[in-house]
Amino acid sequence: MAEATPVQLFHMEEKRRQYRRGSFYLKICLLALFLLVPFLFPSFKIVDLAVQIIIFGTLVASFDILLGYTGILSFGHGMFFGMGAYCMAFFMGKYGMPSYTNLVLGFAAAAVFAGIVALLISLLTLRVKAIFFAMITLAIAELAIVLATKLSGLTGGEDGISFMSPGIFSVAFSLGDFMGIDINGKTITYYFIFFSCTVLFLAMLRFTHSPLGRVLQAIRDNSQRAEALGNRTFVYQSISITFGCIMAALIGGLYALWMEYVNPESSLGVMTIMLDVLLMVIIGGMGTLYGGIIGAAFLKITQTFLPDLQHLAKDLFPNALLLHNILERWLLLFGVLFILVVIFFPKGVIGSIRERTARKRSVREN
Repeated sequence: MAEATPVQLFHMEEKRRQYRRGSFYLKICLLALFLLVPFLFPSFKIVDLAVQIIIFGTLVASFDILLGYTGILSFGHGMFFGMGAYCMAFFMGKYGMPSYTNLVLGFAAAAVFAGIVALLISLLTLRVKAIFFAMITLAIAELAIVLATKLSGLTGGEDGISFMSPGIFSVAFSLGDFMGIDINGKTITYYFIFFSCTVLFLAMLRFTHSPLGRVLQAIRDNSQRAEALGNRTFVYQSISITFGCIMAALIGGLYALWMEYVNPESSLGVMTIMLDVLLMVIIGGMGTLYGGIIGAAFLKITQTFLPDLQHLAKDLFPNALLLHNILERWLLLFGVLFILVVIFFPKGVIGSIRERTARKRSVREN
């Protein structure tokens, strides 16, 4: 048997190290927390918050493939999220009925349709660079919102489409109590979304750590040098966009399954979806994937609980009118928190931690 080369020995040692690092145990604890959320926090508000973090954390990871790993800024990524949601609504409600077959067809249609549209957009617009490409994708996203609103006969217009989930995912379904928790359709849907998003996230991790992912990072760092080395940058960028958009469409289907409702603003809105995704990727850190979870948790937790601070202040300090007025404008508090995060973590939470850890390791080795 041939001896391992120095490079192979290095990779084997790296694999052994990754299971001894604190970050590995932190990931295990995070997975365990999401697994136990319905039992630790049976309130629907907390379970819904956990689902929002899972879904948007995975969506941000799919966007990070474009922005963080390939260097492509697209304002139309949320459009593919909405495509997936509408495909699910069409098969489960508008033009079909709640069934497992239509559930699978909804996901399949979302992936195929998003893949075709993403490939066409990349082929037609990738020749345009930097901010001009971003503006084109923004225009296409706005066009999608207009079409979804105006074609009310097809999409339900502003009223949207409501539907019911099939079988074990239905709200009416129940397996009875387990450890004091009612195992109903929403609980099963929660775990289905959790495991589905975990699989999608692992697929994106494998994509970014593959040789293809390394080429994408080279294109991000210096596209001219990557092309001089013989890489067809246009092809690799098209693959990156298509893969990321397919992931977004599948995540949109999961979001629709949880909400059982789709309308243009909640699933296609540039301000409601795309702006949140951009904030999340900035907070978590570009080119990290895991940063999406941190960003989603920060944004969704603040959006959920900051508005409640006013009611808490009125109960604890009934005469503090100035405090009531400040807390009423909770977006101001969110802006302050966001600025603090950007100041103390200029490369996002995960990116800044990695940079500081690498700097300390370099100092120790020297």
